[in-house]
Amino acid sequence: MRKLLYITFVFYGILAALPVSAQCDSTSSMCQDHLGTQYISDGQSYKALLIGDEVAEFNTTFFGGSKYRIAGCSGNSDGNLKWSMYDVKGNLLYTNNDYRNTPYWDFEFVSSIDITIEAQLSSLSEGSGCAVLMIGFKR
Repeated sequence: MRKLLYITFVFYGILAALPVSAQCDSTSSMCQDHLGTQYISDGQSYKALLIGDEVAEFNTTFFGGSKYRIAGCSGNSDGNLKWSMYDVKGNLLYTNNDYRNTPYWDFEFVSSIDITIEAQLSSLSEGSGCAVLMIGFKR
């Protein structure tokens, strides 16, 4: 009986996760489009399912002398995701909130730097959504 209950629980868990996965995949495609042909993805797709005012945190390293583009998406249209970049001391380096939640921004760093990127839904009325960040470097 326990085994049947366990299998049922796992089955329904997988079914519940499928719509979230599909939502994140379509959001990832939109972000990939923002990288364009000039930028090559770093191969990572930073994803988080956010509910209400939750904040996702992603850590990465940018190398000096390289040009980067960061694309952030949520939902089916641009401007649904607020994201901010902080150095290791917690200093705010950039926030797209200052630019009407633009979906992407280009950066160039003089020296290598460790960064924390925080992302959250731009509107609490959306309830929940998949936040996706992609980082590309210039060819």
